[in-house]
Amino acid sequence: MLDRAAPAGGPFFHTAMAAPILTLANQITLVRMGLAPLLVVLVLERQMKLALGVFVVAGLTDLFDGLAARRAGQRTALGAMLDPVADKVLLTSCFIALTWGPGLAVAIPVWLTVVTLSRDAIIIVSVVLINLAHGRRIFYPSMLGKLTTVSQIVTVAAVLLLDAVGRPFPPVRYLFLATVGLTVVSALHYVYLASTGRTGTAVP
Repeated sequence: MLDRAAPAGGPFFHTAMAAPILTLANQITLVRMGLAPLLVVLVLERQMKLALGVFVVAGLTDLFDGLAARRAGQRTALGAMLDPVADKVLLTSCFIALTWGPGLAVAIPVWLTVVTLSRDAIIIVSVVLINLAHGRRIFYPSMLGKLTTVSQIVTVAAVLLLDAVGRPFPPVRYLFLATVGLTVVSALHYVYLASTGRTGTAVP
């Protein structure tokens, strides 16, 4: 967001007019979001090697959009909102497909997917309520939130890899347990921050 005095139209309109909305970084983020339905179709069609390849490409877009934003100096409020949304769309799609998809050699447990989706629902409701009660805010992920996202990404990648080779790997259950633990703790941490007013950065 530009560090300048806002004109009569207000800071939101000033930012929208002064900076391009669909920057290169934001376009890359939208590509990641668009890969989610393709990945789901590939899992449902049991094309697990292709699905794994698409997931790797999606992961690379997550790296490149941040790099593009920093190199071009195009960090925007839209990008700050789009990036976690794209991650959630991709991961949620993967969790659902890899839990209830047909003929999976290794599936994500139902309990892990339910806990993950419940956490996301809690966060979404909290964000909406805080914005309604306190005005427009941008929410940046906490360290626990980042660790949870990394754990979920590793979980999806591991399951896709095991399904691609078609071999069960019993120790993967420890990864599931670690992921559900981080998911629950990060959800509780977020609820605590929200209840004490310590989450979200007000948009000037």
